[in-house]
Formats: sequence, C-alpha cells, structure tokens
Amino acid sequence: MGMNIVIAGAGDMGYHLAEQLSYDNKDITLIDTDREVLDYVSSKLDVLTVQGDATSFEVLKRANVNKASMVLAVTTSEKTNIVTAVLAKQLGAKRVMARVRNHSYMEPDNMSYFQNLGIDNLISPTMLCSKHIFNMIENSSFTEVFDFEGGKLNIVGITLDQSNPLVNQRIMDTKSNPIFEDIRIIAVLRDQKTIIPRGSTIIRNNDHVFFISNKKNTQTIMEVLGQVKHTIKNVMIIGGDDMALTTALRLEDHFRVTLVHKDKERCKWLAENLKNSLVIQGDYKNVELLIEEGLEQMDAFLALTESSETNIIASLTAKNHGVYKTIAHVDTREYIHISHSIGVDSLINKKLVAANEISRFLKKGTVEAVSGIYGVDAEFIQYSVCKNNRLIKNPLRELHFPDSAIVAGVIRGEQVFIPDGDFQLDLNDKAIVLALPEAKNALEKLFH
Repeated sequence: MGMNIVIAGAGDMGYHLAEQLSYDNKDITLIDTDREVLDYVSSKLDVLTVQGDATSFEVLKRANVNKASMVLAVTTSEKTNIVTAVLAKQLGAKRVMARVRNHSYMEPDNMSYFQNLGIDNLISPTMLCSKHIFNMIENSSFTEVFDFEGGKLNIVGITLDQSNPLVNQRIMDTKSNPIFEDIRIIAVLRDQKTIIPRGSTIIRNNDHVFFISNKKNTQTIMEVLGQVKHTIKNVMIIGGDDMALTTALRLEDHFRVTLVHKDKERCKWLAENLKNSLVIQGDYKNVELLIEEGLEQMDAFLALTESSETNIIASLTAKNHGVYKTIAHVDTREYIHISHSIGVDSLINKKLVAANEISRFLKKGTVEAVSGIYGVDAEFIQYSVCKNNRLIKNPLRELHFPDSAIVAGVIRGEQVFIPDGDFQLDLNDKAIVLALPEAKNALEKLFH
C-alpha cells in the first residue's frame, strides 16, 4: 500500500513537492483552480489532478482526502491553506500541513492553537529561507552547507578553479593525503550534470565539488583547498518585502546590516520594525547609490527583491565591486540550474527550500532526513539500519550498491565515520546516502 498524498496548490512549491515525491512512487493528487497549470503538471509528472477550490467539500472528496496519509496545503493563499488543512483533517486525512506567511503563527505558543484545530505542521517558506541564508553567511566560504544530526556531519559545496591543488587529479590519487581520512568528495557538478565520483574520476577546472566531513574537519577542507576563511561583518540587503525583512531580523544581531529599498512608506515601516539595521530609501538599480552606501566595504550582498533578474544582475554588480559573498533569491526554476555558470555565488529559492523541508517529513520511517542541492539531481537520504540482514554482515564494497549512489557518512551513537569500501555497517547505524533518482528503488530494497 503506497502513501497517498494530496497537494493543494500546483504552483512552484506544489510542483517541486509533487516532483520530489513522485520519485518515491507515492500516489499524488494535485488540486488547483487553474486547468492549464494542472495540464502542464500532468504532462510532466505521473500525478492525478482535480480542478477546483481546495476549500470545497466536494473537491476534497473528489481528491479522496479521506484516504490520504498526508494533505499539503501550499497554495499562495494562507487562508485557503488553513481552511483546506482543517477540513481535510475532519474528512479523515491522517496528517495535514499548511503553508503560512504570518510569522506570529509560527511562534511556539501559538502553534498549539493550530494543533487544536487538527493542523499537524505549519510551514513558512520565507522563514525557512532566511534561516538557510543565515547558515550560508555563517559558512560563507562555501556555496552550500548542509548539516546532519545537529552538525556532527557537514556537507559543503565549492567551485574549484585552475589554481586548486585538486584540479586534474584522480580521486584515488588524493587518498594518499592523510587529510582525506576524514573528508571525502561525494559529488561533482559539471556542466549541469551530477557525477557520483569513483576512484578513477578526474577533478576538472570549474567543477563544483561537494565534500563531506565531520564538524571538526570543515576547517581542514579550507586548508586542502587553499581557501582563506573570510569573516563576514557588513551585509547589504536589497529589497523590502517579507523575505528581506525576515532575513534582516535574523541577521541584525550578528552582523552590521544595511537594507536598501525604493518605497518611502515601506522604508519607514521597516525602520520601525528592525532594531539594529540601517534602512536606506533609494533605487537599488542605481549602482552609484549602492557605492555611496558602502557597497565596496560589504562582505556579503543579499539580493532579495521580487525580480529574479534584478537579483542576479545586482549580485553580479556587487561581485564586480569586490563583495566576497553574494546570494540572489530567484523564483524561476530555469535560473537555478545556471547559477554556478553565471558567477553568482549562491542562488536560493524559498519554494525549493520549503519543498525539501516537507519531503524530509514525508520520507518513510527508516529515512530520517533528505536534502536536495540546487542544480544537483541527487539528494541526501538518511537511513537507519534497523534489521539484522546482509547489510551488517559484509563490508560496503560487497553490498552491490548502485553506481548512482554513495554512502557519504555514518553516524553511530556519538561517533561519526566517513566510510570507505572496507567499512562495515552495524545495527542502529544511521547511514547518509547521496543518491541520484535512479538509485532510489535499489536503495529501498537494500535498507528494508
């Protein structure tokens, strides 16, 4: 019996979710008022669609929410989402989750009101995204940072250039370097293709390389790469909507934040709601103005306006003026794939961040966490080894792992291992596997 999942809202977020979940052969039904959007989604993904308003009993019944293991209400309207979730639960859905905008809803004291209504989880893409941005600035030398088990294992991504000692080396030749005992290269992004490396893989100039390490060795990666750790103090944010505000609120106690926005009234309101940030009213497309406000002294530049194009161009401009770290928020899927090749350090998309977070919740019992990486088709899946089967009787190299997957790290109680082919799994180990979509079925078989 597969999981039945009903998703209300077939916009970007609903689409990302349907796409991620359809890899796992779950039965998915999408509800949306727009027939064209539904036709587009069903031409791309194997899902059922129901046209109509998700707050209507008749539509929810047509979507069989009574049999749903999970209903995800992720339309762009917060009120629709809350009503949909409440009704779906009353109609018999096992778990329901609603996407919200209002930050006060997310406060722990207020969450209980929603739980009393039967809503199991609230999710705010904007808040998740600002948390993610904070994480990227804290670890600014890398373009991506993921942590597992509260940071026992870290996964970081970085683009290598010609001057890098690893370029033109085979991965097996790096093994002789003692540093590589606690660090491993687990994925390479090259020309928008994801490569799960083998010993014979050669690292090329401009490869975007993902390393896994235990916490204490993240510093060592910097040394291997000859990267100097850059401390971030001054941050400029352009934009003034919810995303910019949430991010400024999260950053302003740790960094010196300057926020530039064009609308006068909104700037007043932002200045009242931010304690330690400097709010400047002006046109952020005007480079002279940004330079006057200290662009060249900035360590980080966050482009969070509502236009993806403005964000990308402004980030490239900031880069040209010597800003160390640039992050652009983009709304369109198409841009995410080209980010590394156009020179913006990091692109972020709040719907994708939120879709990753939700699909973490939904993975089967043995799977604890899943993270997607921008532009990479593979994702990290955390399995726990819960059965006494051949998994724990043989070393990894004899387990016939699919070529499109790699065991990146293993957590055993308080210990953390970066396993090689001789490593043997033990009962209750948590294995973090990086897998391309085609490896999923084979992995399910191995771990169940």
